[in-house]
Formats: sequence, C-alpha cells, structure tokens
Amino acid sequence: MECFAIDAKDITGRIDAYFYQRKFSVLENALNKISYKKYTLGDLIVDISGGATPKVEENYYADKNTGVPFLRVQNISDEGLILDDVKYISKDVHNTMLKRSQLKKDDLVFTITGRIGSVAVIPEGFEGNINQHSVRFHLKDKIEGQEILPHYIASYLNSNIGILLSNRGITGGTRPALDYEYIKTIQIPLPDLSLQNQVVEIMQSAYSQKKQKEQEAEKLLASIDDYVLEELGIKLPELKERLCFVALSDEVKGNRLDPKKYSERPKAILKAIKKSKFSSTELSKLIVDNISGDWGEENQQNGYILCKVLRNTNFDNRLNLNFDDVAERYVPEEKFKKIKLQNGDILIEKSGGSPIQPVGRVALIENIKGSYVFSNFLQCFRINNEKCLPAYLFSYLRAIYSLNYMEYLQNQTTGIKNLIMEEYLSIPVILPSLEIQQKIADEVRKRMQEAQGLRTEANRLVEEAKRKVEDLILGKA
Repeated sequence: MECFAIDAKDITGRIDAYFYQRKFSVLENALNKISYKKYTLGDLIVDISGGATPKVEENYYADKNTGVPFLRVQNISDEGLILDDVKYISKDVHNTMLKRSQLKKDDLVFTITGRIGSVAVIPEGFEGNINQHSVRFHLKDKIEGQEILPHYIASYLNSNIGILLSNRGITGGTRPALDYEYIKTIQIPLPDLSLQNQVVEIMQSAYSQKKQKEQEAEKLLASIDDYVLEELGIKLPELKERLCFVALSDEVKGNRLDPKKYSERPKAILKAIKKSKFSSTELSKLIVDNISGDWGEENQQNGYILCKVLRNTNFDNRLNLNFDDVAERYVPEEKFKKIKLQNGDILIEKSGGSPIQPVGRVALIENIKGSYVFSNFLQCFRINNEKCLPAYLFSYLRAIYSLNYMEYLQNQTTGIKNLIMEEYLSIPVILPSLEIQQKIADEVRKRMQEAQGLRTEANRLVEEAKRKVEDLILGKA
C-alpha cells in the first residue's frame, strides 16, 4: 500500500487516490522537463469516434471471403493488427450501420476497455470497423509547422510512458475503461521529424526481430509432433476425406450412429498406430486415477477453500499451460483434497473447443506449487509410472491430437463440443521401453524450452527498444 499526501491546489477534477499516485507525478515532472514542444492528444486529432456492435439478431456476421474485418480488442496490439482470429461483418452493415467506425489509412485505433491503451496504425488498403471497446482517431498532418507521424504517436502511446498515462485515466470498478475526454488530455511530446523517424525505426526494427524469433519458435514447436510420430513409426498415407463411404453393420452395432466415427481418417490413424514396431495398450489401462474437475463458487462458504482453478483458457496451444490469468474460486474442502493437482498429472480438455479447434487438448502438470485445481470442463489422469512416463504420454497424446484424431471422438449437442470419454480412453498408446520414452520426452522438453527461450528473447527485444525510445523522448540518450 502506498501512502502519500497532496496539496489541495493540485487536485483537479478527480478525487480518488489512484489518480494522484507518486508514479504519475514523477512521470509528469519528467515530461515537464522535455525541451521540445508538448501537446495534448486532442490538439493533434482531426476527429475521433467510437466503435459500435450491432445486435446479434441483426445477422451482421459474414465469412472471410464476403465480409469486412470487425476488430475487437484482441485484434489490436502495439505490433499492429492481429487478424488470425478476426470476425467479419457484411459489407452492407459496414457501409451503413457502422459508418462512424469505418477505418482508413493512418487512423489510430486505441483500446479503451479490456487490454486498455493498445494502439495500432491502420495500414494502407485495409477496410474494416471497430467495436465499442475501442476508438479510432485521425491525426492532423502538421501542427504549428511540425509534421506528425502516426507511427511515432502509436510508438509513444504503446511505450511504458504512454501506457502509464493511459492507465491513469482508467475509471470504473467491474469493467475499467477510458473515456474520450481523458484520451484527449494525454500529453504528447512532439520532437522534430528526424527524432520521430528514429523512434519509429527503432520500434519497427524490434518488431521485425520479434517476428523472426517467434517464427523460429513456431517452426521448432511444429517439429515436435512430427518428431514423436517418426520416432514411434506412425506414418499416415495420403488421404482425401470422402463424403460418401461404407460402414459394415458389425462396426455400427452397439456403437455410435453418427458417420464421423466410421470415416477413413480415424481408421487410418488406428491402423498406422498398430503398424508401429512397438507394442501398444489402451489408455485406460495406464490410468490409476481418473478425476473430474470442479469450477467452484465465486463467494466463500463454510467448508470451502480458495483455490486457483485452471480452465480451458489456460491451455497454450503450442507450449503447455499459461499461468498468466488463473481464476480463483472457492472449492469444497473434501473435493479439494481429491482434485488438487500434483506434478505428473495430465489434464485433458473434455468440453469446449471452437468451430476450428476440437476438444482433447492435453497439458502436463510440472513444477506446480500452491493450491491448484481444475474446472469441470477438464479431466485429470494420474498415470502408472512403472508402465508409462507422464511426460512421454503428454507428448504422445499431443502428437495424436495433431493428426486431428479428436475430431472423430467428440459430439456436440448443446453448442459445446464434448469429448466422448469412453472412446478417448480406448485410444491405443504405443509403449516403447521406459528408456525410449524418456528419450522422446527429453527431446520434446528440449524443443519446447528452446522455443520458450526464443519467445522470451523476442519480448526482451521489444522491451529493450521501448526503453531506448523512452530515453530518447525524455532526453536521457
């Protein structure tokens, strides 16, 4: 807790203590010492407007080929626009209902809720809109004869200085947000064009290096599943999915009636597993404890314990688990004793998924400390270590998932995909000797650690560039 006092004459509008914390006054003093001219963001803006989201029943969504990108907070970052998971709206809605939030070249988009203060510059040729959690503004070309580079303004706002200034204006409890009027008051130091260009070049170089490092990491991670499959001798023939195929009555009798189970691909995967030079056994025979999760309660009750609850959102699709945003919930004490996670546990995503992502993602619990449990959308397996190493089984199940096998072991009845656990537990697991299992697990871990190292280095490069930019702006370099 920070304790401080301020003079009454320094109170301007806001009366909450947060607004007057020392870190903000220190930054203000540093900005006041800059020799070149400073403006407010409002001084530099030609126009500003917020986004909007039509009602769902208005059927505004479209597909990628016919629609226009509709940017959400997760699509806006300091590196630019992230379009991997963008939604699309119809051109009619884009041209009529969302006219005020249409984007054009060199517009800046600024997130005002969620991940507050992320700013991106709209590139040439991009057509799209923003939702109500962001604002768009267009800058003047010049002010008092001084040119204004949109990428410099974005670099400044995305720096630690800019983020701190944005965070100072946050209001609201359950959903913190920034309002337009505060955004206009953010101080913007505007150096000469050469220094603006220098700032832009430093940041663009850092983002380019970061992208290269991340691509190297992705390439390394993408090699893991192929390595595991090759080591185990699992080779799939070239297959073309056929919409029409034959299933014999003996196959169907007493089993599922939906056609997915009987298509060629799942059969080919099972056949390839059986052709391995190593023996195999059903997954169920390797499990000594099969545990269902609990989402817990939001509020404390008698006999309940506060725990960290891992969810589907904590699954990192490329590495293992992401612990940056773990929910805290209250779980009954007796239930907690049963579902408290241990090193060596394997978590399976049994419900959830997405239109392009089957359920069945897998995670390995390693080096865990503290009271962690898992939600009811996940299942925990404890493995017989004398037969199978958990780290090997994790690598094996990941590799099988990469073959899209889980697509054939799920159903969807209520809008949520569910793993058919009986069939999942019957997956044949190839079991080489413990020595070979260890070798495979060690190589997988090595590649994952190298990939994580590349990602860490990528982020370090950007943070280092931001510090350099901040020193330039504050006149320390």
